[in-house]
Amino acid sequence: MKNFLVICAMGEDRPGLLHDLSRVILDAGCSVHDSHINVLGQECVAMLMVRGNWNTLAKLEAQLRKAEPSLGLTLTLKRTGPRKAGDDALPYAVEVIALEQPGIVNSLAGFFASRSINIEELVTRSYTAPHTGAAMFSVNMAIGVPANMHIGLLRDEFLDFCDDLNLDAVMEPVKG
Repeated sequence: MKNFLVICAMGEDRPGLLHDLSRVILDAGCSVHDSHINVLGQECVAMLMVRGNWNTLAKLEAQLRKAEPSLGLTLTLKRTGPRKAGDDALPYAVEVIALEQPGIVNSLAGFFASRSINIEELVTRSYTAPHTGAAMFSVNMAIGVPANMHIGLLRDEFLDFCDDLNLDAVMEPVKG
């Protein structure tokens, strides 16, 4: 059985940063299983789930701690297991676009949490509307809707909720 290590890395963005980090992972005999990397402001933020056997992960943990200063990264490491199989949640995609205003993410998170719906991925982006110059905000989410939940009712409640907050929203099943 493979073992997994989650690596959260943050540091000033520069060309070659991912190459240097992935070299340490490869040199330890491990491989990147899942990842999400983004530049926020001037910082590069990386979340990686690395796969390897117990020994290679232990070697990687030691090598990362040693390389942390030279990589220019702040690292958090945590052992984990594979995602649990058998989850009966239905995958749905949610997209929200609105004028930028405080509390959008908190409101959306509260809506789904109050219904025991897991937010599995969240990506937000602030941007300027092309013609008006208005400050805009977009949210893209992947959620897991419990299979026993009435989807039509959930969608209606969600769209009403978004209308009350003046958010344009779409919620649809993830296509194959």
